[in-house]
Amino acid sequence: MKPRLLQHGRLPDALEARLAAQYDVHPFWQERDPAAFLAAHGHEFVALTTRAAHGADAGLIGALPALRVISSFGVGLDKIDLEAARARGIAVGFTPDVLNDCVADAAFALLMDVARGISAADRFVRRGDWPRAAFPLSTRVSGKRLGIVGMGRIGKVIARRSQGFDMEVRYHTRGPADGVPYAHEPSLEALARWSDFLVIATAGGPQTRGLVSASVIEALGPQGFLINIARGSVVDEEALVRALAAGRLGGAGLDVFAHEPEVPDALLGLDNVVLLPHIASNTRETRQAMADLVERNLAHFFQHGKVREAAI
Repeated sequence: MKPRLLQHGRLPDALEARLAAQYDVHPFWQERDPAAFLAAHGHEFVALTTRAAHGADAGLIGALPALRVISSFGVGLDKIDLEAARARGIAVGFTPDVLNDCVADAAFALLMDVARGISAADRFVRRGDWPRAAFPLSTRVSGKRLGIVGMGRIGKVIARRSQGFDMEVRYHTRGPADGVPYAHEPSLEALARWSDFLVIATAGGPQTRGLVSASVIEALGPQGFLINIARGSVVDEEALVRALAAGRLGGAGLDVFAHEPEVPDALLGLDNVVLLPHIASNTRETRQAMADLVERNLAHFFQHGKVREAAI
């Protein structure tokens, strides 16, 4: 018999087809009464697939008493209760590394766009404003100071990208990262004060909630730019909106928000803000690699008792 697998949230069509060929898959998102379904059938499932946006909280894990493995489509782990999984000995697989390049590319696309006003200039031309006025001056990127919050897999790629722009890099983490040639700044506020561009590339979750506070945003200041390709929860979004609306922050490039897919109305009319619908890893190449790794994590677990890319 095929292992019984609960699918929490949609996955790419091709991946769903491949999983259906190998496992007895149930589409959990179709259940009108999820709690009743889990009470009646939760004991049947030994595997769970999910996405970073959906995760697997303690309640869901607890409702699956036979669960042995979770394979998540994504690198974010903030919505998976890793402690609940660890306590049960449940293997948790995710998809690191395969999305580093595309997320770093998106970070630099946002940085370039908001600094040079690319999207704003496009709107300027489309509105027919060019014959009537000159587009405002923008901000140079090359040679500027780049602060990175988080120096993990993605942070390191972002730093490497910046070298092509002759940027000076410093970073903030709880402690200095091994083998990193850039200066470590223990104070996030001090890093923001030093930076021309502050890129958020740290993990989400309770430990980093509101890490980029009002005081950090104020330290970045009216000539500074905030780029977030991490999680919306890392930034005090209300403080960010107030600072942008009041001109106390130079601009922002945002791929993530606190209450996705909701975006604060106050941001929609600002030309110094670039807004993306959480698409930093959304390329055909990266999504294919992520799908392959979700499948390999499951296959490796059922063959060898552990996932290929373990979160815990």
